[in-house]
Parts: sequence; C-alpha cells; structure tokens
Amino acid sequence: MARLVVVFILVLIAISMLQTVVMASHGHGGHHYNDKKKYGPGSLKSYQCPSQCSRRCKNTQYHKPCMFFCQKCCNKCLCVPPGYYGNKAVCPCYNNWKTQQGGPKCP
Repeated sequence: MARLVVVFILVLIAISMLQTVVMASHGHGGHHYNDKKKYGPGSLKSYQCPSQCSRRCKNTQYHKPCMFFCQKCCNKCLCVPPGYYGNKAVCPCYNNWKTQQGGPKCP
C-alpha cells in the first residue's frame, strides 16, 4: 500500500513538471514578449508612435511627460515596449537611451 502511494505521488509530480514545461513552451511562463516582429527594434512606423505611446502611458499619473518622452523615444527607436511599465528588454534602443544623469530617458 505504501509503495502505491509513493508511485502515485511520483506520477503527480511528473505530471506537474510536464505541465510546467508545456506552458513555458507555449509562452505562458517566463518571457511573454518574444515576438520581435511585433515589439522589437524597427517594428513600428513613426505614424504609429502616438497610439502606441498612448497605450503605454495611459495608466500613469504623469501622462503628459510620459507621452512626450515616449514619442521622442519611439521616433528614434521605432518601437515601444509592450505593457504599461517595464518590458524594455524587447526594445534595446528604448531601454538603453539614458538622460545626462544616467537615468532612463524612455518611460
């Protein structure tokens, strides 16, 4: 009986691990934004910057400065990271452009 319980627990662990691997391979875990064509450098045209920056800045209390700097960065880099905050790694130009003080220029 004890052996059956141990085998059952091991099977449950194996199924759990398999589910984690499958979810990660389908983009439900880890990095959510691997689609470089949609978000990477040069993925936008300059006329798309206002709408993408509006999406990026809509949840901030500093909407005007966010829009100003986002559009400046978008026009230079031709990309805006996904989401409202973070995710800058998908757009290296946007991520690496710094102020004179060394802080991030792009929101």
